[in-house]
Amino acid sequence: MINLAFIAVALFQQPAVVLKNVSIVDGTGASVRRNTNMVISGGVIKSIGQPVPAGAHTVDLSGKFIMPLISNAHGHLGNVRDTTMAASNYTPANVRHQLQRYQDYGVGAVLSMGTEQPVGVKIRDSSRAGLIPGATMYSAIYGFGVPGALPPASMGFSHIYRPETVEDAIKDVDELAPLKPDVIKIWVDGNPSMKEEIYTAIIATAHRHGIRVAAHVYRLADARKLATAGVDIFAHSIRDSVIDQAFAEEIVRRKIVYIPTLSLDDLAFIYGEDPEWLNAPFFRNALEPGVYEMVTSPSYKERLTNNPATDRERSALRIAMKNLQILYHAGVMIALGTDSGAMPIRVQGFAEHLEMELMVEAGLTPLEAIRAATLNSATLLRAEGRTGSLEPGKDASFIVLGKDPSVDVRHTREIQAVWAKGQKVSKGPVGE
Repeated sequence: MINLAFIAVALFQQPAVVLKNVSIVDGTGASVRRNTNMVISGGVIKSIGQPVPAGAHTVDLSGKFIMPLISNAHGHLGNVRDTTMAASNYTPANVRHQLQRYQDYGVGAVLSMGTEQPVGVKIRDSSRAGLIPGATMYSAIYGFGVPGALPPASMGFSHIYRPETVEDAIKDVDELAPLKPDVIKIWVDGNPSMKEEIYTAIIATAHRHGIRVAAHVYRLADARKLATAGVDIFAHSIRDSVIDQAFAEEIVRRKIVYIPTLSLDDLAFIYGEDPEWLNAPFFRNALEPGVYEMVTSPSYKERLTNNPATDRERSALRIAMKNLQILYHAGVMIALGTDSGAMPIRVQGFAEHLEMELMVEAGLTPLEAIRAATLNSATLLRAEGRTGSLEPGKDASFIVLGKDPSVDVRHTREIQAVWAKGQKVSKGPVGE
């Protein structure tokens, strides 16, 4: 039998480690703290900027930068393998593989948004207990959709509640609640869309159980009704219309968290434009087998060119970026999420870094985008007491970067190491 108490004592008694001459992007939005020391002991940050304690093991990080691990507040696990999407792809080995990939890319936690298979509950519990390596898994477990509509069962989303009456909705939430989902996910838009009385009942019943609700949303009209119904999280951007200031202020007043998922729209069309990162190892090493060949094939690019949805995606991204700027400056909490893992082209690990770049293109500063990806997303996960920022008393979990991300957010891709709870756990996706 494993003696957990012995392990805990042994971890606590490990000698202190000091990162010397390191520059710290702490995740709070504060300016970079340059060329300082960080003392780590027992997996926790003990001090920043203090003298090196006697007997400590030192690691010289001169010229390096560290930032907190990213939390992806909207992802999916297990559904994708190679170029396929199927329920049969959801195995413990595949989920664990994807959690490890996320960690290699500096993603320390991922909220899987409502598309688990039954075995996923045990994986979530093991991950949260620290029993398996990789990013920590949070989950909405089984989401709520519409019969014959979103989310499409053809994409492998087979364990979805699809209530047709208010009574069904209440019963389904009551059935799900004992599994302790971190949030409840509802797919509201689509054809047909979820009826207002159905999602209102889901939200009210979830709140009775103390569970927040995140909505898959596209249209401004739906978002207004969802806000009135008490939704807690917009899990996607509003992309059909520009948000007015009055509604932005309502979102602030209701304390709704907003997850833009800008990369979802970008990755729907950008492969046809040969982006500069297409052949970079940082992108290619994140791909499932066969995906690179698929997205660079002439036939794939031709389909993008001829598909009317491509122009709609470009327009949706422009509106989404405008709305992010409006909401951010209104004071809405913005958290990073990408919808990575829902489809092979939404690449786990890479998409999270692309998302920060798109946030900056939308008008946030690099430090503001990093805060959205770290402290804000950890706050959404209710993990901000342990993670999300580099401060004394929090976990020593961070990414070591070769360049300064505060001057160019694309420098978050310059990963040289990933640390979790005071231990180096990865050399990064392109490390030697």
